[in-house]
Amino acid sequence: MRIGELATRTGVSRRLLRYYEEQGLITSSRAGNGYREYVEAHVDVVRQIKGLLDAGLPTRIIQQLLPCLDQPQTIYVPDVTPEMIVTLRREHARLSERVEFLSRNRDAIADYLDKVLKVKESNKR
Repeated sequence: MRIGELATRTGVSRRLLRYYEEQGLITSSRAGNGYREYVEAHVDVVRQIKGLLDAGLPTRIIQQLLPCLDQPQTIYVPDVTPEMIVTLRREHARLSERVEFLSRNRDAIADYLDKVLKVKESNKR
């Protein structure tokens, strides 16, 4: 499949797919006319990359994890190195901190919204 179809099927822009290639996250073959060509397996890989990026992992960590992803949503690490464990622990701590920060902000916005709506309701009466 060509880049446009991969973009449509994964919800990832063509530009971002090219970036994934620049970062070494995916590789394509080239047709005789120079167009990028992808195989069906790229759909799952791109979705995994997108999910890991959405979770806040940097591409350098994703690049290390990709060989360990044998199925969508599955991580299999046969020979984990001590460096990988340190890196994953650090990323886990960073993501946990981010989740806590986002949760506090979400709760503050919800409280503010509740107060604004109560004031608005009392002004209608």
